[in-house]
Amino acid sequence: MKDLINNYLEEIHSFHPGTSSELEEFRLRFLSKKGILSELFDQFKHLPQEQKKETGRLLNDLKNAAVSKYEQFQEYLKQTAGPISKVSDLSLPGQNIPLSSRHPISIVRKEISEIFSRLGFTIADGPEIEDDWHVFSALNFPPEHPARDMQDTFFIEQKPDILLRTHTSSVQVRVMENTQPPIRMIMPGRVFRNEAISARAHCIFHQVEGLYIDKNVSFADLKQTLLYFAREMFGQNTKVRLRPSFFPFTEPSAEFDVSCTICKGNGCNICKYTGWLEILGCGMVDPNVLSLNGIDPSIYSGYAFGMGIERIAQLTFQVRDLRLYFENDIRFLHQFSPHLHFTY
Repeated sequence: MKDLINNYLEEIHSFHPGTSSELEEFRLRFLSKKGILSELFDQFKHLPQEQKKETGRLLNDLKNAAVSKYEQFQEYLKQTAGPISKVSDLSLPGQNIPLSSRHPISIVRKEISEIFSRLGFTIADGPEIEDDWHVFSALNFPPEHPARDMQDTFFIEQKPDILLRTHTSSVQVRVMENTQPPIRMIMPGRVFRNEAISARAHCIFHQVEGLYIDKNVSFADLKQTLLYFAREMFGQNTKVRLRPSFFPFTEPSAEFDVSCTICKGNGCNICKYTGWLEILGCGMVDPNVLSLNGIDPSIYSGYAFGMGIERIAQLTFQVRDLRLYFENDIRFLHQFSPHLHFTY
């Protein structure tokens, strides 16, 4: 009888039910009135007195093991599949699985792309590790331009002409090298600059460049395109302004500002108390850039612009610190869904 009890103990320890019906079969086999334990206790009554002490201990161990196994898996199946005493209703909705949220940078990038797609712009992409030609030389940067300095650019130490791109304008060069006008494209992507990290700046950020080249393209076309974008992105009451500026790859060039959505134009630390926030640089493509990339400037003209996605997201969601976008704080990220606005 001892050997029989030990065999049943091994069977119980190795038993792992996957369904409520398997657990019910286990209960009937071991714990019911006609089960194994009842039969063993009946046999126990007829054992010689000298065998009852050790056999009784084994029987109690067997009973405890069977009861413990049954209760353990009964609770487990209740938590994972509902009450095991009832047949599951397969027509009921499944368990709610919490969904993750999209990153605010991804939300804004998608919205920017959709706005320009309504104007006929398509999307182009390019490598993040670039060479000097595509990042600087083909964009009319002179050899002594400060943007080439190590203070602004991450260069690869072993190959000084290889670097992490400082703007997605490098994709514009690749597009012009391989595409004949008309060209109407945007180039969203991640860029890198050797800058101190603060609430308003980061060494990693995201840009969207835009390029339109065709015959008879004017600055008025650029202005209307950006005005349309600003009002679609920030609302029809958004105020805009263009300020003269300088970029090596555009002439004339301008900075494009919108009224600060955080302080409603009254002044705050984000807009440096001016009521305006610069969101992009723009201008007419310099004829030298067209020539360097195989496009005849006597036939074609065009405009280009570049904006920071973090800055647009800052206005859209009223986030006061750019560092929050990179810290992966779940409490911060779970609050975001499209078209919701928050203040931090």
